[in-house]
Amino acid sequence: MSPKKILKIVAGIIVFFTLPTLLFFGYIYFKYNEDLPQGTPTEAADTVANKMLEALDYEAYKNTNYIEWTFNKRHHFKWKKNENFCEVYWKDIKVDLNINAPHSSMVTISNDTLQTADAKEYIDKAVEYFNNDSFWLIAPYKVFDAGTTRSLIPLENNQQGLLISYASGGSTPGDSYMWLLDNDYKPTAFKMWVSILPIEGLEATWSNWKTTETGAQLPEFHKLLFLGLEITDIKTAI
Repeated sequence: MSPKKILKIVAGIIVFFTLPTLLFFGYIYFKYNEDLPQGTPTEAADTVANKMLEALDYEAYKNTNYIEWTFNKRHHFKWKKNENFCEVYWKDIKVDLNINAPHSSMVTISNDTLQTADAKEYIDKAVEYFNNDSFWLIAPYKVFDAGTTRSLIPLENNQQGLLISYASGGSTPGDSYMWLLDNDYKPTAFKMWVSILPIEGLEATWSNWKTTETGAQLPEFHKLLFLGLEITDIKTAI
């Protein structure tokens, strides 16, 4: 077979696999992408945010010290919230994560403790997992975190979205989320404007709320486009 014919076959295979992907991404982009709405922080937005916290029993969450959960059957966490410490597990790796001082964290792989220089990449990964996976668990409770602003955005049918913008904190400061609430101010979904996603304004559901042992309410499932994100093995303690 001539090199020219081989090249044509390879090119054909590449087109065969990449063209449907590009068409699918283009469809998703034009269907769901939307610009970040512009809002002005107001006391009315703070009032709605407080009503959302009341609907989720924020006092019970504040009084919760220990939260354990598994994210999407891949990452497992044992978080001592008031101590800013979390055990993070994935595969055969365990990171005893000091959230305030990650560099002092300890990494264990198959019961062998890593030295500091070798541990850094695993600590960085644990921080990334903790920031992302805990946000999918407790994001509603973070609407008054330092560096946040709250605005109300008019929606259809005389509804309003609660837009929270994060100027600091987490792995990706600058992200914004617009909460969609039911008539009791309980979250049903949010839309995301985040740096890690190429499409702006994607919506994810917040559903299957579980009232935990301490009274804090935490979600067990999110739907994002055609994907499901499961949160299982949730346990809490004072």
